Amino acid sequence: MHDMTLPLPPERVALPPEQPLAMPEQSLWRVAETARAPARPIRSGWRRLVVFGATAILTAIGLHEMYLVLQVQGLTLAEAVVLGLFGSLFAWIAFSLVSSVIGFVAILRGRDRSLGIDATAPLPDLAARTAILLPTYNEDPQRVMSRLQAIWESVRDTGRLDHFDVFVLSDTTDPDVWVREEAAYVGLVERTGATNIFYRHRRENTARKAGNIAEWTTRFGGAYAHMLVLDADSLMTGDTIVRLAAAMERHPGVGLIQTFPVILAGTTLFARIQQFAGRLYGPLIARGIAWWHGAESNYWGHNAIIRVEAFAGQARLPLLRGRKPFGGHILSHDFVEAALMRRAGWAIHMAPSLGGSYEECPPSLTEYAVRDRRWCQGNLQHLGVLPARGLHWVSRLHLLTGIGSYVSSPLWLVFLLVGILLSLQAQFVKPEYFPAGFSLFPQWPAQDPVRAAWVFAGTMAVLIVPKLLGWIAAVVQPGERRGSGGAVRSFVSVVLETLITSLIAPIMMLLQSRAVAEILLGRDAGWQAQQRDAGRTDWRLLARLYGGHVVLGVLLGAAAYAVSAPLLLWMTPVVVGLVLAIPTVALTSSERVGVALRRAGLLLMPEERDPPPVLIRAQALAADGAESAPAGAASALQRLTADPALLAAHRAMLPERTPRRKGDVDVTLVVALARIAEADSVAEAATLLTARETFAVLADRDALDALMEKDRDGARAV
Repeated sequence: MHDMTLPLPPERVALPPEQPLAMPEQSLWRVAETARAPARPIRSGWRRLVVFGATAILTAIGLHEMYLVLQVQGLTLAEAVVLGLFGSLFAWIAFSLVSSVIGFVAILRGRDRSLGIDATAPLPDLAARTAILLPTYNEDPQRVMSRLQAIWESVRDTGRLDHFDVFVLSDTTDPDVWVREEAAYVGLVERTGATNIFYRHRRENTARKAGNIAEWTTRFGGAYAHMLVLDADSLMTGDTIVRLAAAMERHPGVGLIQTFPVILAGTTLFARIQQFAGRLYGPLIARGIAWWHGAESNYWGHNAIIRVEAFAGQARLPLLRGRKPFGGHILSHDFVEAALMRRAGWAIHMAPSLGGSYEECPPSLTEYAVRDRRWCQGNLQHLGVLPARGLHWVSRLHLLTGIGSYVSSPLWLVFLLVGILLSLQAQFVKPEYFPAGFSLFPQWPAQDPVRAAWVFAGTMAVLIVPKLLGWIAAVVQPGERRGSGGAVRSFVSVVLETLITSLIAPIMMLLQSRAVAEILLGRDAGWQAQQRDAGRTDWRLLARLYGGHVVLGVLLGAAAYAVSAPLLLWMTPVVVGLVLAIPTVALTSSERVGVALRRAGLLLMPEERDPPPVLIRAQALAADGAESAPAGAASALQRLTADPALLAAHRAMLPERTPRRKGDVDVTLVVALARIAEADSVAEAATLLTARETFAVLADRDALDALMEKDRDGARAV
C-alpha cells in the first residue's frame, strides 16, 4: 500500500485562496458590445488570396479533366453527381497540397519568429502570473503525475517557477481511480516539496473539459493573467512555457497562442506511423496554415496558452438547441472558444516553430476510432455554430474544415459506390436513356478510360507530393535528416508509411461514415476515458468490428472485376484496404512490429535519437512509480482504510458541503448510507456498495466518517 508515516499539513493539500472571475455565458445570436478593437491582420489579405486562388485553380483543372472523362457521350445525372463529388473531394486535397507547398517554402527560409518568439534567444524574464492547468478524467494517475512532475521540474530549472502555479483539475468518476489519483498527487507533493501544485476534484463533471476549465476560471481565474491548458497526455518544456508567457506579456491584444504538439512515445506500429507522419509532414501543414491564418488562427484544446481575461469574457459556451447528439454541451469546444474570442477582437495565433510541445497517440486504430467518434459528433455540432452572428469568416472556415474532415468520408464512399454502379450499368444494362423530346440516338453513360487514368495519376500526385516535400524538408536539414534515420531510411519510411496509411484510409472511411450516420440518426457518443496502453489482440473483437469492412471490400472487388480488370486495378487500394481490414488492424496494433521497425531504423523521428529531457524524466518517473506500485488492484476503500495519512489527505481535499434546498435528496448517497448501516465493517460495506455509491460516500465527508467508524467500533469491541 501507499506508505506515508505522517499526513501532509493541511496547507499542503489545500487550494489557494479563491479569486473569482465573472464568466458570463455567451450568445451565438447576439454580439455584446466591446471596446477592444479587432486585431489587425498581419499581411494576411494577399496571403489568403494566394492560398485560395491556388486551390481554386487546381480544383478547376481537376474538375475540367474529370468532366472530359465523363462527358464522352453527354453528361448524365449520375455522372454529374460523380463530378460534383469528385470536385468537393479534390478541392479538399488541393487545399492541403497548397498549404504544404507554402509550408515547405517557409521551412526552407528558416524558423518562424512571429510574435517575437525566438527559441534561440536568451530566456526572457516574466512579470505576470500563469496557471498551468491539467484536466484529467479517469486516466492512469501515476502516468499523469509523472508527466506533470517532469513539466514542473522543467519550469523550475528555468528559474521562473515563482511566476507559475499548477492545478490538477480532476473530473474523474471512477472511485478507485480517484483515490489512486489523490495518492499519486500526495506523492508528487512529497517528492518535489512543491507549494504551488494544487489538486481539485469536481463531483459533477458538467460540460466535460470545457466546464472543468470554466469552473476553475470562475473560482481562481482572477489571480492569473494567463493559463496554459494541457491534456492528460501532454508534455511541455519549461523553456517553451516561459517563452509563451513572455509573448503574451509583450502582446496584450493576443488572446491565445497555440503550439504545434509533436506526438511522442509511440510503441505500436499504428502509433509510430502517426507520430512519424505528424513529425515529417505536420510541420509543413502547420507552417503553411500559420502563414495565412495570421491573427485568426485556431485552438486545438491543449498545449496552448490563453489570456484569462479573454477566456473569461468570451468563452463560456451556451448549450446548443435541441437534443443530443446535435444539441446540448458542445463537445469540440476549442474551435468555438477561439471563434468567440476572435469575435470580441482578441488575436488568436499559432507558434508552429517553437517546439518543446508534445502529446501521445492512441495505440491502435480501434482506440483511435473511439476518440474520433466523439470528435466527429463535436465537429458536426458546429453546424449549429456556423450561423452565429459576428464570427470572423476565417473562424467560420475553421468550423467548416472540422465538419468537412468527417463529411468527406461518406462523400468518398458515395463517390466510390456511384462510380462502380455507373460502370456496372454501362457494362450490363442496355442503353435506354433517351433524352426528353425527339432523339434518334440514346444517351448512356460512357467514359474516356485513358484520360481517367491520367486523372487518377494526377489525384495520386496531389496526395503524395506533400509527403515528398516533407521528406525533402527533413533531408536538407542535417539534424532532421540524422534524427529520421538518414536520407535512405527516411525515404523507405515514407514509402512504408504511405502503404500502411493507404490500407488504413478505407477502414477509416467506413468508420467515419458510420459515425456520421449514427449522429444523423440521433445516437450520442458519450465520453469515455482514453485507453493509452497497447493491449492483446482479440481476434473475435476485430472480426466483429471490422467484418463488415471485409464484406464490402469483397463486394466492391467483385463488382469491379465484373466490369473489367483495369477497373479492378484502379480500385485495388480501396478493395485491398477493406479486405485486409482485420489483419491490418491487428498488425498495426502490435508493439512487437513497432519496436522491430524502430530497431531497423525505420519510422524514426529526431526526438527518438535525441529525446527531450522532459520526456526522459517523465518516463523515468512513470517507471519508478510502476515498480513501487502495490501488487494487486486495491479498491478505493481498501486504500483509505490501510493508509490513515491518505485518508486524512482525502478528507482535507474534499470541498465543504454546499447547503441543499429542502426536498433535494441525493438518492445514491441515501442508499449508500443505508447499506453502510447494515455492514459490520468497512470491508463488508465495500462489498455492498456499487461504484456510484462508493463515489458518493467518498465525496461526502460525513458519510465517509460514518463508514470509517465501522472499523473503529470493531476495534473498540475487540
